[in-house]
Amino acid sequence: MRIPFLLFLLIPFVLFSQNPYPQDYFSDPLEIPIVLAGTFAELRANHFHSGMDIKTQHRQGLKVLAAADGFVSRINISPFGYGKALYITHPNGYTTVYAHLSKLAPKIEAYLKEQQYEKESYAIGLYPPIKALLVKKGEVVAYSGNTGGSGGPHLHFEIRDKNEHPLNPMLFGITTKDTKKPLISGLYAYPISEDAQINNSNSKQKIRLRKQADGNFTAGPIQAFGKIGLGVEAVDQQDLANNKNGVYTIKTQFNGNPNFEIDFKSFSFLETNDINRLIDFDIYKKDKDHIQKLFIDTNNELSLYKNTIDRGYLTIADSTSGVYKIKVSDFKGNASWITVSINGKKNPDVLTKTPKVTPYYIYEDKSLTLEEENVTVNMYKNTFYDNFFLDFKVANDTLQLLPIGYAARKNFRVAFDISKYNEADKDNLFIAELVGYKKWPSYSKTLRKDNTLYTYTKDLGYYTLVSDTVAPTIKALNFKNNQWLSSSKTLEVEIEDDMSGISDYRATINGKWVLMEYEYKTNILTYHFSDQKTVEGQNDFKLIVTDNVGNSSTFEASFHRK
Repeated sequence: MRIPFLLFLLIPFVLFSQNPYPQDYFSDPLEIPIVLAGTFAELRANHFHSGMDIKTQHRQGLKVLAAADGFVSRINISPFGYGKALYITHPNGYTTVYAHLSKLAPKIEAYLKEQQYEKESYAIGLYPPIKALLVKKGEVVAYSGNTGGSGGPHLHFEIRDKNEHPLNPMLFGITTKDTKKPLISGLYAYPISEDAQINNSNSKQKIRLRKQADGNFTAGPIQAFGKIGLGVEAVDQQDLANNKNGVYTIKTQFNGNPNFEIDFKSFSFLETNDINRLIDFDIYKKDKDHIQKLFIDTNNELSLYKNTIDRGYLTIADSTSGVYKIKVSDFKGNASWITVSINGKKNPDVLTKTPKVTPYYIYEDKSLTLEEENVTVNMYKNTFYDNFFLDFKVANDTLQLLPIGYAARKNFRVAFDISKYNEADKDNLFIAELVGYKKWPSYSKTLRKDNTLYTYTKDLGYYTLVSDTVAPTIKALNFKNNQWLSSSKTLEVEIEDDMSGISDYRATINGKWVLMEYEYKTNILTYHFSDQKTVEGQNDFKLIVTDNVGNSSTFEASFHRK
């Protein structure tokens, strides 16, 4: 059979349109099999996960390989977040990111340390010239670690497009074995319109799920009326690990007609905070559960949605019946289904829940200034997604902003007037958010202008003034004063501050600044003798550590090297 010439020309175009991502361009960034601790776009606190977390067999120091030819376009070092991170830009326009590293490859590490010593800072952001640090596919560019906000040894790996939007690395052929269906653990129904009802209530309802022999679920029948929406809690697991990861797509249909779809192929960092509009934020704040709304709520501008009818909402008429289906899939196409029977019924005696009425009301499209005693709160226009009554109270230098179940799109300002305090005490004050069941004070970045302390935050809750008069503690871990350290590879010091937290530190040897890497999870500072900043014989070490209100401690010791 002969293929018409025009059809022959169209075949490559059709194939490309179906899969626009190169499959053989990028190689695995580790020499061990890909086993995932976290998947792309997984739901995290206030953000989507922007890459895949690859397990490193509980080890650090594994070789991290360049996924393709390119050049090191960025090096970012921080005690927090990505920790030690390396960015490589490739000729095809994509950039790969490697994070939580223990150290970089020798030529890259040398470039980094030269800049760190020049700027006298461990935390640093660098953008090397294009030809400064060229790398080849498969070249060792770094070593895996546990730096920054990592919860254990692993490699965080990303692929970004030319617009710096992260993409699911699985789209490029970097995958793992997965034959398991996603796990369904919760289903909720939400009344949307004022007259909406679900199971004789105008409040959201948790819907009981029944697992079937084939692993899928049924729910209901539920009684409903008016405009409603549903939400599902679901995670995925791969064959080689038990981690509860994010899913790839969720699709719904009502009476056989598609009405909602969300896929996690890509997103923009500018929209990642809107995860709090995708999920039921109230449930998340109370229980840490991620209920994903299967409708597009107001003020939700996420780009993850497609093929939605009426933004995913359902309008249920009285005396009707319908079937709603939810399909939750992972990248490999494994799917779990939920079938929900919905019977339309309007109950004239529905149980109505009214919100707590307070003197203060938030209009999401208007600004509001709240003042009481020595506290001022500035809510700016479009700070929140919703309109709601706010419970605002101040007593004994403690601010109450409730309820906590409303997400903020951007920061609002909390300010305390400290005029009533003695001059000697003012410098020790900071603003703390009271967190957890026991309301422990947690430092909120505090700024001062004259007699005003202020902070910016997105969290409703409790805030108070706290005094910190205790300086940080410093403890030598692997050496003693006047000890010979000729065979030692590192100098390690533990620093701690139980109140406002560590703000800054500065270390010198023989009066000259030296680089000490800060691991905040263990409170350890580490100097590497390979930096060759010591002299033969006696060396004098000095460390000054400062907390967030300015209390400082100084540690001094001498050691000897051959």
